[in-house]
Amino acid sequence: MTTALSPTLAIDTALRARRARGEEVLHLGFGEAGLPVPGPVADVLARAAGRNGYGPVAGSAEARDAAAGWFTRRGLPTAPAQVTFAPGSKPLLYALLAAIPGDVVLPRPAWVSYAAQSALAGKRVIGVPVPPEAGGVPDPDLLAYALRTAQDGGAHPGVLVLTVPDNPTGTVARPHHLRAVCDLAARHGLAVVADEIYAELLHDGGTAPSAAAHLPDRTVVTTGLSKSMALGGWRVGFARFPEGAWGERTRAEVAGIASEIWSSLAAPMQAVAAHVLADPPEVLAHIDAARRLHGAVAAAAHAEFTAAGAECRAPEAGFYLYPDLGPHRAALAARGIGTADALAAYLLERHGVGVLSGTAFGDTPDGLRFRAATSLLYGETDEQRLRALRSGDPVRLPWIADALTRLRTALANLTAAAPDRRTR
Repeated sequence: MTTALSPTLAIDTALRARRARGEEVLHLGFGEAGLPVPGPVADVLARAAGRNGYGPVAGSAEARDAAAGWFTRRGLPTAPAQVTFAPGSKPLLYALLAAIPGDVVLPRPAWVSYAAQSALAGKRVIGVPVPPEAGGVPDPDLLAYALRTAQDGGAHPGVLVLTVPDNPTGTVARPHHLRAVCDLAARHGLAVVADEIYAELLHDGGTAPSAAAHLPDRTVVTTGLSKSMALGGWRVGFARFPEGAWGERTRAEVAGIASEIWSSLAAPMQAVAAHVLADPPEVLAHIDAARRLHGAVAAAAHAEFTAAGAECRAPEAGFYLYPDLGPHRAALAARGIGTADALAAYLLERHGVGVLSGTAFGDTPDGLRFRAATSLLYGETDEQRLRALRSGDPVRLPWIADALTRLRTALANLTAAAPDRRTR
C-alpha cells in the first residue's frame, strides 16, 4: 500500500513554494486559522518550557481537569478520566478509527484525512451524500439504504464519522438531521466519532449541536486548539469518551495505541491547554474576535462566488466555502475543464488561485466543486493579522480587499464565454 501526502498539506507546500519563487498566489487551499498567538498564551508556553518530562499518556491531571470543565460548561458533563490529550486531534481520529471495530461511514464530501486514515486502519469506507442544507452529516434519508447496501456487499459498518461544524462546506448540520442520523446509528449498532474542532467558531455566536447529546453512550467527541485559537502548529488535541463500559473500553484501547505511537502530548502544550480550557476572559474575547473575522471574510468571499454564478452554501462556521461551478459547465468545457481536478489546476495555473479539488473530499470527479479556505487572507504579517482581528470591517482593509478583487477577476475570466476558436 502506498500512502500519498495529505492533499491539504501537499497544496500548502506547493503554494508556499510558488510564493518563495516570487509568484503571486491567492492561497485558498489550506485550512490554517491564520492568526497570531495571543500574548498571554505565548507567556504560558514560555513559563512551561522547562517541563521536559513525558507525563501520563492521557495527559496531566491539570489539563484533563480543565478539559472536563470546558466540556461541562458547554453542556456535556465530563469527568477528567473521560479525557485524553494528543499532539493534535488527527492522531486521535486515527486511533479511534483503528480501535473501534467495523468499517467507516462518512458523509460525502468529508475532510480529506478520514478516508485515508480508514484505509491505513484496513477499513472500507461507505460514503453517503450530505443533505442539501448543510454538510458534516450523511443525508438521513440515504443513510439506512447505504448501510443495507454496504452490508449486502460484504462490508461491516461499525463507526460513523460526523463533522459539526463541517469541513469542507463551512455549514452546520441541522439538529433534526443530526438527531435522525444518531437514531439510525443506534439502531444499526454504530459508534459515532464526532469531530467538533470548529464548534467554537459559529459565525452567529451560537452553539453547534453535538452528537454526544443524542447518542451519549457511544459517541466520542474530538477537538483541539488548532482552529479556535489558531494554534495548529502547536498540535494540541483532545477527546471526550463517554461514560460506561463501551467508553471505558474504547478509551483504554486508544490509550494503548497512543502509548505506542505518540506517548503523550508535549508537557509545555499541556500547560497551554490547561490555561486555554479554563476559559479566561482574554481567551474568550480572542475567540469571539476570531469568529467575527472568519465570518466577515467568508461571507465576502461567498458573495463573490454567488455573484459569479456559482452555487455555494452560505458559510455558517469556520472559514470554508464549497462552491459548485456546475452552472458554468458549458463555458468551462470550452476551456477543456470537465472535472474538479482540472478546474482546480486551471485556477492555479492560469489565475494563481489555489483551491483544493472536491475529489480530495470524496466528491465525484465530474463535479465542478472545490473547497476554498479564506483564513489565509488576513495578512502576511502579524501586524496585518492583528489589525484584521481588531477591525470592525476587515473586508475593507487593503490587503483583504485586494484578495477579494483578485478572486472576483479570476472568476469573471473563468466563467466568461470562451472565444470561438473557429474565428480570428
